[in-house]
Amino acid sequence: MNKQITNWLSAFRLRTLPLAFSSIITGSAVAYYYHSFNALIFSLALLTTLFLQVLSNLANDYGDSNHGVDNDNRVGPTRAMQSGAISKSAMKKAIILFSFLALASGIPLIIEGTKNINLKWFLIFLSLGIASIIAAIKYTAGKNPYGYKGLGDVFVFLFFGLVGVLGTFILQFQHINRFVLLNALYPAISMGCFSAAVLNLNNMRDHENDQKSGKITLAVRLGVTGSKIYHAVLLIVGITALFVFGSQLYFSWKDYLLLGIPSLVFVIHLVKVLRTSLPKALDPELKKVALTTFATALLLLFIIVTTT
Repeated sequence: MNKQITNWLSAFRLRTLPLAFSSIITGSAVAYYYHSFNALIFSLALLTTLFLQVLSNLANDYGDSNHGVDNDNRVGPTRAMQSGAISKSAMKKAIILFSFLALASGIPLIIEGTKNINLKWFLIFLSLGIASIIAAIKYTAGKNPYGYKGLGDVFVFLFFGLVGVLGTFILQFQHINRFVLLNALYPAISMGCFSAAVLNLNNMRDHENDQKSGKITLAVRLGVTGSKIYHAVLLIVGITALFVFGSQLYFSWKDYLLLGIPSLVFVIHLVKVLRTSLPKALDPELKKVALTTFATALLLLFIIVTTT
């Protein structure tokens, strides 16, 4: 494969896509339960999420490199701009390209998903879409990146959890029902918590270098012990919300056993995190939590499809 293509694929960080797709799958699973699954909306939502996630990864590479956070002391993998594999100008062009791609797929998604409900929902989702693009870029790029102020976790919870799950569900359900939305809120909280846990692991791993470089993440603010407690809270709340959701939909004991599998993986992971004192040991745990979150979303979809 051409080396330049390899460099770009590495910069895209495609391994992050399963976590990003988890909220779309979960929201679609809830829509399926209420007999409103729409394959076109599902496909467009996945495509838009792909573009937004790649945009976020590129902007993160660009921002951290410009702010000097990506340096030789960093524990995680070497980034594209840090290594010189991709130039600053090329990265800026790619960020602009993926911003337009996200809009190009997001606008048809919003049009299709809001055609049977009030016009104000088109404007709401359009605003959320634009906000998603801005949030993806401003996480570490620009003069005042919110990721450098400990706000990254909040945005991840909102966009990977509430916006991702509830937004996907509303676009397919195309009807605003408070009781139904309350049911969908529980898995949205789960996906938000699990996604925030992935970011927390990343920030715990890099907290020493981040602090020296002026990147004040929540992990830097909380310290090692506080970050571990926060991590435990995220996973416990996420797992609890998942089982509450199951009770709302009257899952059987077999369904709970299935959901217990990823929950057990989360618990084993948590024990390891609480015991470790080496930042580098957290690196493989990132993939474990991300893939377990993805597996949880797939299991929810499987349970609902096979029992509805």
